[in-house]
Amino acid sequence: MQGVEIAGLNGPAFQGKGSPTNPELALATRRSLIRQNLSIPCADTVGDFMRPETDNELRECLEAAQNLDIPYVSLHTACEDSEAIAERVDPLLQAIENEKVVLLLETRDALADSGRLRGILNRFADDHLAALWNMHETFQAAGEDPETTITNLGAYVRHVHLCDSVKAEGALRHELVGEGELPIEALMNALRSVNYDGFVSFVWDPAWIDGLDSMDIILTHFASVMSGFETRRSRRRSSHLYYNNTRTGTYVWKKNELISKTFSQVLDTMVEEYPDQLAIRCTTLDYTRTYAQFRDDVDEFARALISLGVRAGSKVTIWATNVPQWFLTFWAATKIGAVLVTMNTAYKIHEAEYLLRQSDTHTLVMIEGYRDSNYREIVNELCPELKDSEPGRPLHARRLPFLRNVITVGFRMPGALTWEESLEYAAKTPREEVSRMAAAVDVNDVCNMQYTSGTTGFPKGVMLTHYNIVNDGKCIGDGMDLSTADRMMIQVPMFHCFGMVLAMTATMTHGGTILPLPYFSPKSSLSCINNEHITAFHGVPTM
Repeated sequence: MQGVEIAGLNGPAFQGKGSPTNPELALATRRSLIRQNLSIPCADTVGDFMRPETDNELRECLEAAQNLDIPYVSLHTACEDSEAIAERVDPLLQAIENEKVVLLLETRDALADSGRLRGILNRFADDHLAALWNMHETFQAAGEDPETTITNLGAYVRHVHLCDSVKAEGALRHELVGEGELPIEALMNALRSVNYDGFVSFVWDPAWIDGLDSMDIILTHFASVMSGFETRRSRRRSSHLYYNNTRTGTYVWKKNELISKTFSQVLDTMVEEYPDQLAIRCTTLDYTRTYAQFRDDVDEFARALISLGVRAGSKVTIWATNVPQWFLTFWAATKIGAVLVTMNTAYKIHEAEYLLRQSDTHTLVMIEGYRDSNYREIVNELCPELKDSEPGRPLHARRLPFLRNVITVGFRMPGALTWEESLEYAAKTPREEVSRMAAAVDVNDVCNMQYTSGTTGFPKGVMLTHYNIVNDGKCIGDGMDLSTADRMMIQVPMFHCFGMVLAMTATMTHGGTILPLPYFSPKSSLSCINNEHITAFHGVPTM
């Protein structure tokens, strides 16, 4: 019970010089709230924001929210015209583009349909516009189950309203939370699935239940119900972690048991349990990220890929040594349901053309070359149309008919986007779209195509699922007793399952740290082992 939500900040109680929202008193109000361990997470407007007569209310609520440092102001409407709503929202967003406050469209009345609301939010893709999930309205009014709503809205959900009711004789009768028809546990699980960390705000009208007008009783009951969910979650988390054999580190999932997780869910779990644990450190390339920071980078590139036309099932090929962009491309592509195609760094032009054509590659991420393979020259020969193409515009090449984008790492090439330029496209896609696409990925979906060596014929693309690779890696890590105490140096190539599964996946399913080297070098490897206190690495006899 740490928040107080206020409706009607422009009402009589908040007028005059003595008002706590008055700019001269606002600082004192904020200090008072902090001393009481309280905050005002959201201010609710009362009128339908589509009506012109609510202009003053909107303006005054926004001013009060800015004075009191309230992060969210909620809006609602009965209007079913999405175009009209967008026209109304646009000037409001322009007015607050330099402010911290965020407008929340509430899932009630016409917007109880979360699919309709998602369409409006996606249209703007603006960090100043998100969703207030009124759980009662989406369930009782729109007839949506929690999974449907959270799939539609995902991380757009910034604030939650909750009350409960039962349908009796064609009418709704409100009940205490947990005593009505709302599937409270399923609703809470839906919030956890998107790592929701905001408030769940209890909505109550004292007239709803005759004879029950004591807010002490009503609020105590609400707190008890919600603390029960939090207690179960805390209990699960505390018993969720296991020690390695030497008790120097922990890991999440019990050994020798398969898990039903996508790569996105694996990373989310690591961020939840070990947010400040180092996920990756590239000693030769100045790239170090915790699990939380790494997921942020992954999400940014995932947004860029979506903006460039990558969809679930699209093939994203990575032609590179063990550089940071290899890992970001893998985790970003698999997060949104695309298929990561791994490409041998030793390929020459005929092998490259075969793989890119046979895999129907949509987007190619590449370095300039490795050893005696010049990737720049190969791609320019395969796609002479590239030099006359505008970077970021869909490519149309005769020899590679499905290729639409080329992204270069560490060099510039006519017609291609550099890695840094591709990241600028992230702003065109809202973060919430990444969460929505990630939620739609199934563990049995294909996430990777590994090509065979082709010693007995043409190489064949082997279709591997999230369930395949995640559990292969987990079982390897279980056998190695990997945990947060481990630092895995990766000197074997990532295009092969040796690096991708036995090293990266084995380590990251156990909360360890990976330390990739772009290529094998005795000097670099020994330096990494010594300076970074490496606990494990893979190799081959020639090393």
